[in-house]
Amino acid sequence: MPKIKVNDINMYYEIHGEGFPYVMIMAMAGDVNWWTPEIIEASSQNFKTIIFDNRGTGQTDEPAMGYSMKLFADDTVGLMDALNIEKAHILGVCMGGLIAQEIALTYPDRVERLILGCTHCGGSKQIPPSNKIMRKMMAPKKMTPDDFISLSFTEDFIKDNPDFIESYRQLMLKTPISSDSFQRQKQAIMGFSSGMRLKKIKAPTLIIHGKEDVIVPPGNAEILSKRIPGAKLIMLDNVAHFLFQPNPERVHNAINNFLTEKIEIEAQ
Repeated sequence: MPKIKVNDINMYYEIHGEGFPYVMIMAMAGDVNWWTPEIIEASSQNFKTIIFDNRGTGQTDEPAMGYSMKLFADDTVGLMDALNIEKAHILGVCMGGLIAQEIALTYPDRVERLILGCTHCGGSKQIPPSNKIMRKMMAPKKMTPDDFISLSFTEDFIKDNPDFIESYRQLMLKTPISSDSFQRQKQAIMGFSSGMRLKKIKAPTLIIHGKEDVIVPPGNAEILSKRIPGAKLIMLDNVAHFLFQPNPERVHNAINNFLTEKIEIEAQ
């Protein structure tokens, strides 16, 4: 798959499927490999699905500079421009959800529908994780795939699905983020705040969150849903930070129903 010039970087991207454009933005430290083949297959059945490596991750350039959510949002819209995509559905998970919020606020005409997964609004309005989790995530040393796995899935899922966990670990090891870029991403997250701006989001919005999420406590989803006009909220039982397990079909169906307006979304 190709790279394309976006702003000051060469950005790696992939396109899967056909239909209305659907841009999926990955979490902190993640790259295209962190979207499992099953996620890509499900997303591309009805949409032209675009995934990419944020600056400093995967196969995209890593300029030595400060990062911000505005910069990441500019990159995402720059990729849409380069691909001649005027408007798209936007999905962002974790840090990708912060980027998606910034796109919806800064470039409202580019967003058809917005999906915010396992994310928060930053700043003083967010609910932070426990001190134990915060210390682990904010440590100077870069988190390992095992660190992410231990925090992103429930203990029962890790115990009962060793083959999936090992395959996902291997995906995470393909093109790991550098320590420098990891620290830049953390600084960008710490500098983000949208709580007082969320009422300006005009795109129809779905918020989806696992009730067992320890990285982004589930109360953050309620904050987003109350501050974004008309937002729909789905809270998932027995789901941690990785939304798509243990019941990927439930999540994909909920997202597809929202994007195609087949049925009214109800909390689960």
